[in-house]
Amino acid sequence: MQQFHTVYGGAVVEVVRDLQRARQAVLTARAAGKRVGFVPTMGALHEGHLSLIRRARRECSFVVVSIFVNPTQFGPNEDLDRYPRPFQRDVQLCAREGVDLVFAPSPEAMYPAGYSTYVDVEGITERYEGACRPGHFRGVATVVTKLFHIIPADVAYFGQKDAQQLAVIRRMVADLNFPLEIVACDTVRDPDGLAVSSRNVYLDPQQRRSALGLSRALFEARRRFQAGERSREALGTLMRRIMEQSGIAVDYADVVDPESFEPVDPATEQALLIVAGRVGQTRLIDNLPLWTPPPEPTH
Repeated sequence: MQQFHTVYGGAVVEVVRDLQRARQAVLTARAAGKRVGFVPTMGALHEGHLSLIRRARRECSFVVVSIFVNPTQFGPNEDLDRYPRPFQRDVQLCAREGVDLVFAPSPEAMYPAGYSTYVDVEGITERYEGACRPGHFRGVATVVTKLFHIIPADVAYFGQKDAQQLAVIRRMVADLNFPLEIVACDTVRDPDGLAVSSRNVYLDPQQRRSALGLSRALFEARRRFQAGERSREALGTLMRRIMEQSGIAVDYADVVDPESFEPVDPATEQALLIVAGRVGQTRLIDNLPLWTPPPEPTH
């Protein structure tokens, strides 16, 4: 089945699997003078995704959400097979939020037999997430390039939580002259401070308490920065210590430039604090800007 509609509480959303049909729907909307907003996702929608959709709904007259678990951005030992796929629930949420079109292609449609073209963004992809997950950003850049061609939107919305991914996409859009705007939306956190993530469902209650070490490390490091600490090494050591004391196996904890992801020393108000680590078998990332303190969570 290539096309169907889902009704939720009286709201209707069109679900399209065919690439050409999705593209034509967007071109038709643009020809009618509508501003098209696009929210690319891998499904398992949570409040972070919904905040992007709501921003798109406020700013655009036609909203598209893609739901596609992209196999090329997962490594051989990562969680592709067990990644949550509550498709019907996701579509119902899209209907509830007033989405006009859900694009949900199959892997075979996105990567047909003989597919051999990939997009590499050099430099920025070699550190942190790129070093921890070889090939990840090549997969991200490739699928986002394809999605931007299939869904020729005016503006695309991405979350700040995946800060390095956001930087990679901004660089790619600038370098390849994509005619669309990239809008970054603030990280959404649960009341206890944990950044919302589709992978949070993997955590048992004890692991979730441990996972709070990521946000606790970030907010404590920012407090230390606001008190005058400027040493990258001191801030990184502080974050790493808090994470380790929480039971997190640390991948990295650092202070970086939010565009180049080069380390920043001494730390400045334009820098970004970044952390990543494993809680049990679940790998989580988080970040916090030093330039605009949002309200701090209560732990």
